[in-house]
Amino acid sequence: VLGGVTRLTHSGLSMTDWKPITGWLPPLTDAAWMAEFERYKTFPEYLKVNQGMDLAGFKSIFWFEFSHRVLGRTVGIVYLLPFLFFLFRGKVEQGLAPKLWIMFILGGLQGGLGWWMVASGLVDHPDVSQYRLTAHLGLAVLIYAYGLWIAMGLLVPASTHHRERVEKLYKTAIMLAAAIFIVMLSGGLVAGLDAGFAYNTFPTMNGQWIPDGLLSMSPWYVNLGENTTTVQFNHRWLATLTGVAVIAYWVRTISIDLSPGVQGMQHLLLLAVLGQITLGVLTLVYVVPVPIAAAHQAGAMVLLSAVLAAAHALKVES
Repeated sequence: VLGGVTRLTHSGLSMTDWKPITGWLPPLTDAAWMAEFERYKTFPEYLKVNQGMDLAGFKSIFWFEFSHRVLGRTVGIVYLLPFLFFLFRGKVEQGLAPKLWIMFILGGLQGGLGWWMVASGLVDHPDVSQYRLTAHLGLAVLIYAYGLWIAMGLLVPASTHHRERVEKLYKTAIMLAAAIFIVMLSGGLVAGLDAGFAYNTFPTMNGQWIPDGLLSMSPWYVNLGENTTTVQFNHRWLATLTGVAVIAYWVRTISIDLSPGVQGMQHLLLLAVLGQITLGVLTLVYVVPVPIAAAHQAGAMVLLSAVLAAAHALKVES
C-alpha cells in the first residue's frame, strides 16, 4: 500500500541511487539534504516535470520513497531473524524450511526488482516503465499470497477427504484467485500509464461503451500495455467480470451445506468484492484522489486475502 501511495504521489524517482546495505539513514544535515537535492536536479524528472521545485517540495516526495524502501528492508529483517532463531533451534519442520527460504529469497529479489523499476525512469523519460512497475507489483502480491497460504495451512491443516461438490468449489475459488491477480496486474498497467485520469465516467467511458482509439496502435498487442484507452478499458471490464464471477460463486456456495465457519468465509469474500468494486468506481469518478485510490489498492489485497481464505476454508471442510 505504501508503494502504491509512493506511485500516486509521484515520489518514486526522488531517490536516484540504490544502497541496499547502507541506505537506512536519510540525509541528516542541511548540507546532506542539499547534496541529495542537487543530485535529483540532474535527472529527467526534475528537468522535465518538477523544474523549479524547492527543497521543501523535494523532501515531501523523498520521504515517501525513503519510507517505502526502509519498510521493505524492515520486513525482511523482521522475517529473517525469527526464522533463523527457530531454524537453528530445530523448531522448523523439515518440509517447511525450504518454503520459508523461498519466501525470503523472493523478498530479496523484490528489492532488486524495485530498483530495476526505478532505474527505468532515470534515463530520458521521467517516468518508470509500466511493465517494470507491474512486475514489481506482481511479485509483491505473489510473495504476500504465498506467505498467507503457508500461514493458513500451519494454523488450520487441510483435510484429506472432501465431498465432490466442495472440491469443485475449491477449484473455482482458486481460479477466482488467479483472476483477481490478473485484474491487479492490469491495475498496475493503469497506474504505470496514469490511465485512471483518462476516462472518469462509469459504466461508459465518456459516454461510449467501446471508446474511440481502443486499438489504435500497431501491432495490435502493443495496445494491451501502451494504449491508455485500452489499458483502462481492460482493467474496468476485467474487474467487472471478475466481480460478477465472484458473486455467482457466492450464490453457489449458499446452495451447499457448509459448516458455519466455512460459509462465513464465503460471505466475507462477497463483502470484499462489493467493497472493492465500489472503491474502484469512486477512484475513477473522483479522478484518482490519493486517499480513495490508496484504499482501492489496499482493497485489492483484502479481496485477494478473502478469496484465498475462502479457498483454504473449503480445503479444510471434509
